[in-house]
Amino acid sequence: ADLPSRYFATADAKWSAVVEEIAAMHVLGRPVLVGTRSVAASEHLGRLLEAKGLTFSLLNAVHHKEEAAIVRLAGEPSAITVATNMAGRGTDIRLGGGVAEKGGLHVILTEFHESKRVDRQLQGRAGRQGDPGSTRTFASMEDDLVERFLAPFVVERVTKLILNNNLHHERIAAWCVRYAQKAAEAMSYRQRRLVMEQDQQLAEALIPGQTIDQL
Repeated sequence: ADLPSRYFATADAKWSAVVEEIAAMHVLGRPVLVGTRSVAASEHLGRLLEAKGLTFSLLNAVHHKEEAAIVRLAGEPSAITVATNMAGRGTDIRLGGGVAEKGGLHVILTEFHESKRVDRQLQGRAGRQGDPGSTRTFASMEDDLVERFLAPFVVERVTKLILNNNLHHERIAAWCVRYAQKAAEAMSYRQRRLVMEQDQQLAEALIPGQTIDQL
């Protein structure tokens, strides 16, 4: 079940809502896997969870040695696992006793990535092999994707709509974030194509027996 995404004006409001959802799932006995884009974000969320009195496992570049063990336990009842991006992929998250009956693993994306493919990969950790599960994405107008790929005046207007709880703010914010994501994917495609063209030009320019430094 892909639950409706939630949009916030500020990053602080978004993180507060993320913690609230984690706590709610924890009370229900459902395991939660939370994906963050950076080590800094994962550690920030960790501090918020500690302040809430919630015990969790942190999986990022700093804790990579325990990766497989942490992921294997991520499906246990009430488990909370905070992972940087797609850390732990390749290891199945098996549901613990009674978890399936409670709804399965709940996956939280703390912001949209520059590629839909990465979002889908993280969402795909829930509901595998016929197991029940759910996902939800949280985003704010202060997220990196939004700030990099949306015009400042657009961000300002959408922020005001959210703060004023405009009737259509969820739909408008969703459209803006998707636009930013498409812009990011287009830029990435252009960069990859440019590198390929440069490689091709270099290969055609090379003369047998010569090195690049000799050209």
